[in-house]
Amino acid sequence: MVSAGNNDGLAKKDRRDAAREKARQDREAERKRQRRNRYFWQGGIGLAVIAIAAIVVLVVVNAPKPAALSKSTAGPQNMISDGILLTGANLNAVPTAGIPANGKPVPTDQSKYPSTVNITTYVDYQCPACQAFEQTNSAQIQQWVSSGLATVEIHPIAILDNSSQGNMYSTRAGNAAACVANYDPKDYYAVNTAFYANQPAEGTNGATDKQILAVLKGAGVSSANITKCVTTQQFVSWETAATNRVLAGPLPNSSIAKLDHTPTVVVGGKEYTGSITDAAAFATFVQQAGTGKGK
Repeated sequence: MVSAGNNDGLAKKDRRDAAREKARQDREAERKRQRRNRYFWQGGIGLAVIAIAAIVVLVVVNAPKPAALSKSTAGPQNMISDGILLTGANLNAVPTAGIPANGKPVPTDQSKYPSTVNITTYVDYQCPACQAFEQTNSAQIQQWVSSGLATVEIHPIAILDNSSQGNMYSTRAGNAAACVANYDPKDYYAVNTAFYANQPAEGTNGATDKQILAVLKGAGVSSANITKCVTTQQFVSWETAATNRVLAGPLPNSSIAKLDHTPTVVVGGKEYTGSITDAAAFATFVQQAGTGKGK
């Protein structure tokens, strides 16, 4: 005979299992949606779609481009790893050189941070799931980094350009983030948060350069260098190269063969596969990754 207490325990276990299964299904649905988007953009799902994609590409190719558009793949300063590493009380960027033109990134040496949990995120600023993860976990990540318990390394990539009707918002937002890393790195985390607070809806025209600059200004970033960097798309070629690198893989400081969805979150070398909207679950994962550190 099963006691009432045992029934309660079984019910909690069932709810826990159901929640985990729901999180797994949500992650799989998001992966499939992003794969469909990439295949659609690349013309990988049939001749009819190829024809449509060709028309879209033709429109984008023939659209007016900024006169000073940079073709160099050189990366922004403070992003030698293709990401920006933030540490300390003010979430300051660890200063680095930029990747030289046609050069390769240098992965972060996480052994230099033996007392902290290293959190690495791969995000697309057009990605609703990235927005959900950010809005759920941003405050606690900021607290962990500020208190010296963690570092956070953010890799802006662009896999959802097709969601902004030819506006290429993912790539242009990634370029703007790189501009901030290069010219005003102390405000990168504030800008990261602002991009999600002002994320355009999928299937719309995204945001214009003027609107992107307004988002940056709202986060405290405004200068002639930033304006020129955004409007001339200074780091667009780098953003494309960085995206291609993670899609080809592998992802450094992890066992992940290649990126196939966003957000991809790596903590202490292990991918977080729990709910992106459960702050407590993510905190537990981070705590487990940090067990034994700092001793």
